[in-house]
Amino acid sequence: MEPVKKLEEIITSWPEISAHPHQFSAREFRFKKAEVGHVHDGGIVDIPFPRTVHDALLEEGLAEVHPWVPDSGWVTFRIRSDRDVPHAVWLMRFSYFRYALKAAADPSQLFAEAKEELRLSHRFEALLKQFLPEARKPEIVEPLSA
Repeated sequence: MEPVKKLEEIITSWPEISAHPHQFSAREFRFKKAEVGHVHDGGIVDIPFPRTVHDALLEEGLAEVHPWVPDSGWVTFRIRSDRDVPHAVWLMRFSYFRYALKAAADPSQLFAEAKEELRLSHRFEALLKQFLPEARKPEIVEPLSA
């Protein structure tokens, strides 16, 4: 199977993922209404991330700067052969989990599964952990009593 088709088949098997046409001969993948990323026919994979994740991926050499929007959170990865598919899956799966964690019935359990599946380093574990719902709750400060 062609690497791009193989990647598309894997991504569309994930819960809550839908595939849609995207501009420039690409296929877009959404978790509910949020874009997880898209794949161009030629094997270019583009994925949106928050800047913290974007910067870590670039620093670790796990993705490239997006050529058309270099000052955004978007990253690019090029699939050149079947050997590149697992890494493309890893990047898309990381993007997927940041949305899935927000919607999960048991986000802590899903986080544990994601950590294991993606074999996250401490750095990427901390980056993914920020998407846990309890990680986003503001800290409640009790008023000082007089």
